[in-house]
Amino acid sequence: MDGLPTQPVNASQPCVKQAVSLESHCPKYVLGKPLSSNQVSLLALASGMSVANIYFAQPLLPEFSAAFAVTSAQVGQLISMAQLGSVLALVFLLPLGDRMDRRCLLLIQALALVVMLVLLGLAPSLGWAYAAMLGVGLLATAMTQGLIAYAASVAQPAEQGQVLAKVQAGVFLGLLLARVVAGGVSDIAGWRMVYLSSAACMLLLACLLWRSLARVNTSLAVNTSQVTGSYPRFIGSMLALLWRHRLLQVRGMLALLMFAVFNIFWSALSLALSAPPYAYSNTAIGALGLVGAIGALAATQAGRWLDKGAHQQVTLIALLLLAIAWWPLAFMSWSLAALMLGIILLDMGGQALHVSNQSLLLRSNAEQQQGSMIGMYMLFYALGSGLGAAAGTAVFAHDGWQGVCLLGFSLSALALVFWLATLRALG
Repeated sequence: MDGLPTQPVNASQPCVKQAVSLESHCPKYVLGKPLSSNQVSLLALASGMSVANIYFAQPLLPEFSAAFAVTSAQVGQLISMAQLGSVLALVFLLPLGDRMDRRCLLLIQALALVVMLVLLGLAPSLGWAYAAMLGVGLLATAMTQGLIAYAASVAQPAEQGQVLAKVQAGVFLGLLLARVVAGGVSDIAGWRMVYLSSAACMLLLACLLWRSLARVNTSLAVNTSQVTGSYPRFIGSMLALLWRHRLLQVRGMLALLMFAVFNIFWSALSLALSAPPYAYSNTAIGALGLVGAIGALAATQAGRWLDKGAHQQVTLIALLLLAIAWWPLAFMSWSLAALMLGIILLDMGGQALHVSNQSLLLRSNAEQQQGSMIGMYMLFYALGSGLGAAAGTAVFAHDGWQGVCLLGFSLSALALVFWLATLRALG
């Protein structure tokens, strides 16, 4: 039968008891009924809005620096705190989706995220901002990945690929538009309003999710063997997967280096363009993120090549693009066109490598391990993002834009050398 699994479920299990208790509060989901276009659109919107909260800060670093009277290196740690929160979410919060009703979990996380956004918007000092940003990174990441898992669990097999593609598109647009929205709102009403207005939007989103997703009882789709396992043991199994899976180690390290390169660039760019001789507004700096859409959309061609088994060829091209991108970026002070070309090449290479990594990992393991596999892969992503943001702002403070470009090129070249060195080991 198409749709959600219909195997018998032991009603004595805690998750199932919880699901039964919820039946008096919301209508049951009809097994086999496909998700409506409105539900899919809401999931995509929610994913984009959730992930955007992590990246609002990038074009606002000069505003944070002025508000708290701290150096650019100190304020760069805000992004690192958000990425640290992402790491903690991937390890400790994501497994909860297999142990309780996802609809309730998403609502709790959304409301907690609202609180953290308000605290960040009202932060009286950099220390308060660090703590609130850690919470934002933790809960926004849990929300984003939880919504993706939710979509996968309720979509029919025949539509699962299309549903996930649309939700992932929402994540991608959230990443791109975060800088634009943050820059525009900050220019009009200040950086604090960015987070306070986002808190209001997330509160409205929580209400919409509760109203729409209350019709989907995902606990009927939960694998009962996962529900009854010990939570610490489940966490341990994820770490054991990383320990024994060579391909995950290699592709995870490539992801760490790639996202470090990304955040080195974007974190330092806002500081460079906000200062003389550019003195760009936050809106103008954020709008440059849309330029990267050209490269990321061009990288969709890589999917067709991956379906033909050309994973290594795509990886080689992607890593070369990452390294080459730093040549035009180094000439930013002479040409805005060079900056735009570099952004396109950087996003094209990064998106192609990201798709290649995920495709290889999903093909390499049994279906029941794919969630843990992607969770551990995204852990590398979060670590790389946090380290890159801290390194980018620190190097810019000491060595300027040319030092940032040298660091970015060095890490891109290191990723290429590392991949070439592992080819023989992986066969």
